[in-house]
Amino acid sequence: MAPLEITLVYLLFAVVGVVACRLLHLPAILGYLIAGVFLSQGGALVQDNEAAVASVAEMGVVLLMFVIGLEFNLPKLLRLKKMVFGFGMAQVLMTLLGTLLGHWLLYKLVTQWGMPWDLTWQGAVVLGAAMAMSSTAIVVKLMAERSEVDTQHGRRVIGALLFQDLAVVPLLVLIPALGQMNEGNVWTELGVAMSKAALLVGLLLWGGQKVMRRWLEMVDRRNSDELFMLNILLMTLGLAWLTEHAGLSLAMGSFLAGMLIAETDFKQRVEDDIRPFHDVLLGLFFITLGMKLDWHVLQVQWPWVLVLAIVPVVVKAVLIAMLAYAGGASNGVAARTGIYLAQAGEFGFVLLTLGLDHALIDPRWSNPVLAAMVLSMLATPMLIQNADRLIYRFSPDDWLAQSLQITSIAKQSIAIDHHVIVCGFGNTGRHLGQLLEMENVSYIALDVNPDVVKAGVLAGHQVQVGDSFQLSYLMSAGLARASAVVVSFDDTPTALKVLELIRHHMPQVPVIVRTRFDKDMALLKAAGAAEVIPDAFEVSLSLATHTLSQLGLPEEEVNRLVLAERRSQYTHLKETQGPEAIN
Repeated sequence: MAPLEITLVYLLFAVVGVVACRLLHLPAILGYLIAGVFLSQGGALVQDNEAAVASVAEMGVVLLMFVIGLEFNLPKLLRLKKMVFGFGMAQVLMTLLGTLLGHWLLYKLVTQWGMPWDLTWQGAVVLGAAMAMSSTAIVVKLMAERSEVDTQHGRRVIGALLFQDLAVVPLLVLIPALGQMNEGNVWTELGVAMSKAALLVGLLLWGGQKVMRRWLEMVDRRNSDELFMLNILLMTLGLAWLTEHAGLSLAMGSFLAGMLIAETDFKQRVEDDIRPFHDVLLGLFFITLGMKLDWHVLQVQWPWVLVLAIVPVVVKAVLIAMLAYAGGASNGVAARTGIYLAQAGEFGFVLLTLGLDHALIDPRWSNPVLAAMVLSMLATPMLIQNADRLIYRFSPDDWLAQSLQITSIAKQSIAIDHHVIVCGFGNTGRHLGQLLEMENVSYIALDVNPDVVKAGVLAGHQVQVGDSFQLSYLMSAGLARASAVVVSFDDTPTALKVLELIRHHMPQVPVIVRTRFDKDMALLKAAGAAEVIPDAFEVSLSLATHTLSQLGLPEEEVNRLVLAERRSQYTHLKETQGPEAIN
């Protein structure tokens, strides 16, 4: 089959799968996975090209980790160190130890019954390492779509996923060494690998920010979008290649590249430019995961596959939930963390294949285990989508905690009327709250981050923990009596969810939305926003105001010029965005 024909086949299956899932209100990821499952039955015409497609699809994971790095810059990562090196490390170690304990118990039980047990403890280490991995690609994308990255369970999930990626480094050294069974070499090679990894990461984080900033500034002076994009791809893939050759993973290098760029002034531009590449390649990656499901194995060994798919997922979810609960999480947060991390992961396939290559696992185990891993990943979108329903059924305490939270918001908002609801209490929301207080305008702010809320409450602000993209929280904040709603964060997909809720339930309440990009204005206006404030334009007006004041122009003249420019520019933006952008 010609390259164009195979490309059309993959695109056709992807489009059909995604459209079908969207019509059924299921995540798009599930459509890619199902497309891969059907493509796996396409015979030699499709499967002969699987390796080439997989190598391209791997770039999807690289770009995913790059986007994650853009969101988790160094200061934010340092704030998450407890989640990464505390909770994340405990999750990986306890999963490994639990697998070894399970292997020992099964060995004792099976041998007492007089049956053979072919799995060695080295093989159990490989299976435990594969089981400890979760799917960064699936979970992060789903959390981003559901605006859960900055929630209590979201930060725990991200911390665990980041440590899993770090843990791949020693595991990639440990597994081949176990095949040699030379303990001296094991610890020597591990020490060398960890030293190289620590040295490389330390150098990149210490001096990489300055180099990255100066390089991008130099490229930006050439005024070429094409050249700028080529340099971003070159640096991302170059760092991925460098870290892979230093014993780290490709994904870790791209993550570090994203972190370095996040410290520059080009973060927003890069994030916008890279997304088309990221989405398409990541879709290909999910298709290749679905293609790993062998229907013949399911037909012949389906009971064994189901056991291997269900038992590890349940055990892993319970173990992670217990660790999260021991770390201070509530029942609901702990349960969500366990559900989100229960599935197999991309690096699990890598570790399992490495164990097979070094004869640590009997080949008879490989096909059922691989099929079970794929099934667990196929089930993940549905598990996450129904996580709240599962938790409410088995953990009434979580429903009670959310009810108390909603009640707390309602108690604070009941005494005010004609107030402003501020969605998000980051820097923009906090400054808005201060200005509203100065003008004696009542307001109540909602934010999903408890740390942000705690800091705001200590500073005397009217802020509560709550999801502004859930109707129950908006109504408890007095949406029916509010004069306006302000979406202060710059996440367009989440802002669209807020606008949809308000348009359907309280369309008379005006909503003011902030956006980073002028191109999103029409979309937000069409969704029901009364006003859309583009960041870049407002920053330029602020710069102009201060510049003209420094030049000695009278304050009245400066204000007149700025007001005229604001009116002119917003009128121009509405006209260029199309008639649907005009109120």
